[in-house]
Amino acid sequence: MSSVAFETQRAALTGVVAIPVTPFAADGSIDTGAHRALLRRLLDGGITTLTPNGNTGEFYALTPEERRLVAETTADEAGDRAAILVGVGHDLPTAIASARHARDLGAGMVMVHQPVHPYVSAAGWADYHRAVAEAVPELGVVPYIRDERLSGARLAELAGHCPNVIGVKYAVPDAARFAAFARDAGLDRFVWVAGLAEPYAPAYFSAGATGFTSGLVNVAPAVSLNMLEALRTGDYPAAMKVWEQIRRFEELRAAHGSANNVTVVKEALAALGLCRRDVRPPSGPLPEGERAEVAAIAAGWSL
Repeated sequence: MSSVAFETQRAALTGVVAIPVTPFAADGSIDTGAHRALLRRLLDGGITTLTPNGNTGEFYALTPEERRLVAETTADEAGDRAAILVGVGHDLPTAIASARHARDLGAGMVMVHQPVHPYVSAAGWADYHRAVAEAVPELGVVPYIRDERLSGARLAELAGHCPNVIGVKYAVPDAARFAAFARDAGLDRFVWVAGLAEPYAPAYFSAGATGFTSGLVNVAPAVSLNMLEALRTGDYPAAMKVWEQIRRFEELRAAHGSANNVTVVKEALAALGLCRRDVRPPSGPLPEGERAEVAAIAAGWSL
């Protein structure tokens, strides 16, 4: 892969990296029609980077066949309107197969989910990501880092072996740790994406991030883009006005160890008539008392 192509992929990470939901039909299957409509809504709203099979898409609740369907539908609907960053993970052969599937779809990048395993060593983390990256050298690879024990030096070591590791979705809720980690790994070597969405974006941008992920963007693309514009121009007071606007919505998502992270987003979409509110276990429905609050927030954004 030429450096020019990687620069295109790097540029796609400097903005709102949308994590689309996966809507379900009444019978529990993926509602492909609603999925396509939601993707079109994001694209029409100005979003240019999509992450199928991210956590807001209920990655861990989907079967392998469903994950392929989500990636295929997203790539097909987006066409040349957006960059596609496909989430991959689980056991290493599955992650590699998913990355190759993404490549064959024409996606330019994969996001490697934090390995879910009770015993993760730093060296093992690097080996896992190196195996994925080396299997698809033509794709940009973006590790999704949620482990505060991982060092920036370990990431730099991985990048030394794998030039296609081009960006990092950093999701440790500690802005000072992020600032140090990014500098230890190589601030200019990677595109740094604030992986905890709008609530952390201002703090992480101040420390070197140039993009942020978003689940909220499913509900209100303009709100996310307003924050991005403020951050790109260095207008932190304006960014914090958006932060205040989205604060309660994100507090509801983060409550109880983020138990309702996806639930709140789908509740807002259901209130707007865009898809069913259903989520799959181990996520669960929103308590009745919070549904009206979410609907009011969503209605306010849609005006």
